[in-house]
Amino acid sequence: MDLVLLIQALLIGIFCYLGSISSPWLMGVTGGYYVLGRPLVAGLIIGLILGDVHTGVILGVAVQAAFIATITTGGTQNSEITYAAYGGIALGILSNADTGVAVTLSVGIGTLGLILHNLLMILNSVWNKRTEKAASEGNEKRIIYNNAVYPQIVNFIFRVVPVTLAVYFGQGFITKVLDIIPKDVTQIMTVLGGLLPALGIALLMNLLIKESTQFIFFLTGFVIIVFFTDSMIALTVFGILIAYLTFISLGKSQIEDDDGVI
Repeated sequence: MDLVLLIQALLIGIFCYLGSISSPWLMGVTGGYYVLGRPLVAGLIIGLILGDVHTGVILGVAVQAAFIATITTGGTQNSEITYAAYGGIALGILSNADTGVAVTLSVGIGTLGLILHNLLMILNSVWNKRTEKAASEGNEKRIIYNNAVYPQIVNFIFRVVPVTLAVYFGQGFITKVLDIIPKDVTQIMTVLGGLLPALGIALLMNLLIKESTQFIFFLTGFVIIVFFTDSMIALTVFGILIAYLTFISLGKSQIEDDDGVI
């Protein structure tokens, strides 16, 4: 038994639990799901745990881009992002997989994680009835246990155990599979996996860009980052300036319209 890898896998599983949408420990979803649950942050944490921050951040960026437009509508999800982030990125680092392959792994693990998440929701519904019964009996202690303690125990088990086992036992399995798979197939996986971040960004643009004229801002940023500078800080400052000037311009136009001036 590799004790070091087991401890690393356990830590990754615990962070997967802390970053889940049902974890209350880090100000609820504010510090958990919307911070630790993001693949970009998960990549940094996993990189620190496994001793390869550079690869962790790179894979985190790629997986984040693939899931960047993922939204939860009425509790309905198409993937479970925390399983995808902590499971996929960790296995990607341990198996020395290409970025595209790691993204493909994350998407697959996220789909399997969604099954576990839905099963978790079904099992936790049991505690609702028990809480209602405790409330009708006026039993405050049972209300607390059934509403706060028992569901978190189930959530902890469903997050930590699968991710820990997947990271610990999956490393060798994924490595062997990648060695067996022909190079052409691996290259196809890399290419297709590399397209997923682009698809995520395209979906995000579809959500945010409501008028075709707004594409000029995206095109301007693309041209600047490709031909003039590779500094994201410089591009961010330039973007803020453009946004501010646009805001002032639109504000003046609105004032003129309100005053009846054309």
